[in-house]
Amino acid sequence: MSAGSPSGPPSSPEGVATDDAPLPLSQPESLSKLFWAFTWLALQGFGGVLAVAQRELVERLNWMTREEFVETLAVAQVLPGPNIVNISLMIGDRFFGLRGALVALAGMMLFPAVIVLILAALSTTWLASPRMTGALRGMGAVSAGLILATGFKLLPSLKKNPIGLAPGLALAALVFGATVWLKLPLFWIVLSVGGLGMTLALIALKRARAGVRP
Repeated sequence: MSAGSPSGPPSSPEGVATDDAPLPLSQPESLSKLFWAFTWLALQGFGGVLAVAQRELVERLNWMTREEFVETLAVAQVLPGPNIVNISLMIGDRFFGLRGALVALAGMMLFPAVIVLILAALSTTWLASPRMTGALRGMGAVSAGLILATGFKLLPSLKKNPIGLAPGLALAALVFGATVWLKLPLFWIVLSVGGLGMTLALIALKRARAGVRP
């Protein structure tokens, strides 16, 4: 070994991703890519697209991080309309502005609308059968399981949330209790627990800017 050679471990070559450095986020190359991405996402969403959206947008397409997905979902849930529709509008606007928002919305709605119209035409005979009713109930149970699995998968992202993991889980427990046991209207849950979460986040951000450790 020469006198000038470094004694530490060799550094990774430039341009090679390491485990500690995540790959940079991607983005749709064109409006058509955006349209077909949301079309494929929508066609997989039997009973709900949330679980599929996380896998497609975060894991497969790499358009956003888990933390960004959770934050986008939080905003989408308090806005009027279906969550996934709001998410598609925000992501489309993020990449291509108003055109992207409209294209993403078209991808979410076009083919599912055609399928729903076809099923509506068949509803008087085919969907009225007991076998099909049972099949649709089973599909709903699978969709609920997918949503729960997505929630557990997104739990680690709370560690990077300003309020932390434990307060985030406490807020989630409050929402669960208010919804399942108290059966409170969504408006009051968002106003009370959502307002509490926003207050805790603002306090945590102010403490972080001031350099105060929790």
